Amino acid sequence: MEIALSPMEFARRARRLYARKEAVVEGDTRFSYAEFLDRCGQWSSALQKLNVGQGDRVAYIAPNTHTHLEAYYAVPQIGAVLVPVNYRLLPEDFEYIINHCGAKAVCVHPDYIDAIDGIRTSLPDVEHYVALSDSKDGWLDYEQMIAAETPDFDDVVIAENDLLTINYTSGTTARPKGVMITHRNAYLNIMNTLAHQHLTPADRYLWTLPMFHANGWTFTWLNTARGMTHVCLPKVDPERVCKALADEKITMLCAAPTVLISIINAPAEVRAGIPPGVRLFTAGAPPAAATIEALENDFGWQLTHVYGLTETAPLITICESRPEHTDLSAEALAVVKARQGVELVGSGEVRVVDEDGNEVPHDGATLGEITVRGNVVMKGYYNDQAATDAAIKNGWFHSGDAAVVHDDGFLEIRDRFKDVIISGGENISSVEVEGCLLRHPAVQEVAVVGMAHEKWGESPHAFVVAQPGTEASEADLKQHVRDHLAHFKTPQWVSFVEELPKTATGKVQKFVLRENKAGITRQ
Repeated sequence: MEIALSPMEFARRARRLYARKEAVVEGDTRFSYAEFLDRCGQWSSALQKLNVGQGDRVAYIAPNTHTHLEAYYAVPQIGAVLVPVNYRLLPEDFEYIINHCGAKAVCVHPDYIDAIDGIRTSLPDVEHYVALSDSKDGWLDYEQMIAAETPDFDDVVIAENDLLTINYTSGTTARPKGVMITHRNAYLNIMNTLAHQHLTPADRYLWTLPMFHANGWTFTWLNTARGMTHVCLPKVDPERVCKALADEKITMLCAAPTVLISIINAPAEVRAGIPPGVRLFTAGAPPAAATIEALENDFGWQLTHVYGLTETAPLITICESRPEHTDLSAEALAVVKARQGVELVGSGEVRVVDEDGNEVPHDGATLGEITVRGNVVMKGYYNDQAATDAAIKNGWFHSGDAAVVHDDGFLEIRDRFKDVIISGGENISSVEVEGCLLRHPAVQEVAVVGMAHEKWGESPHAFVVAQPGTEASEADLKQHVRDHLAHFKTPQWVSFVEELPKTATGKVQKFVLRENKAGITRQ
């Protein structure tokens, strides 16, 4: 009998093989795989009694807690569709997403209950409001409902092309779009990742990446597939991360480069005790070579740069070392590892194409758009055929990312097309200028955007977070760029800021800087 390709298969296998093994840790709370999966089954039973069934949407607004992790099994195994929502959004964003997806139930962490209470009258389709802990009047109590149920929910038939999740994009320039991910999309993405990264039941994974972000890059299910331990971290800051790394003997994590930079720059006493040999995936923005060098040479960690989008379930490329890289210096190897790499073994076909759809030459210089087709590409945008048709043309998903391809086939993103700076007719990669500035000892973080310029049309503007205890002037940083890059790439302006505006996943919000929404004046 044919079995649908679904991440729910990993739960079945984990129960059989790892029942007594530690599955989930959150502070003092610890569950074996048997206990964890029983809780998931109990919540599935409770949802079915609330008349939540096949195809119904269940929205979650929660940080990285065990109750949030349970949703990735309890909701889809009864055929319902999970909608993980970015908890850092505004109430009006919650209102739009919940209404757009037509959620029948909304499950909320206590920190966000007041925000939802404030918009309840504007949510006509929601039938059930569930408090994931610390119950409140007018809300169902998650723990009480679980305690009242058995894990024996009613089985349903799941087809692999059924919806698993709807993941809403950040919506920085327009309304968020709901990316439809199927059971097959996620299953194949997990298997692709496991083909490139050797993980075992001995591994312990730290949840620094938000679970809501592209389903935690599918590690919500991948860790269970390998019988690993999920260590949940509801609040992510350098001190909590470093403590968890040491206390829980972490071996694997995923994080955006900005999170890694915060760990690198944490005080020595905070970093004391963190283990060497930690493996990590980074994505969300191209990591600077200087960041890679610091992690691998100073920390003794092993960094793997991956690339993808919510619309591709999410991973489509990986930058893994080849035998010819063994003789490279640490600095040269870090430059290679900062690239996006090559197709995952089963992610589908990835091409960088010009405006006419022709593949660009592999010369490391010709700019094109990353496109992909294959089994990890989303089913489309929920209730938005126009946006789906704009993104998927002739069977190819168009990413909007501008990249070059090197002669070894490795992709390297130079920018989002909207972030490429065109100055005096020359294309300037903000990523390249940022990487250069991050090699200056006085620079902790930096974002470069194009700003209007009377003569050149636009020119680079660097927003710099300085390393504590260091001094550098605007002239110093401009000279540093001139010394290492073509002169026309030198920032016209440098602004020193206390912090950069970021999304919940650590991506710098360049539109905020570009539109001067932060109220920063040029120097």
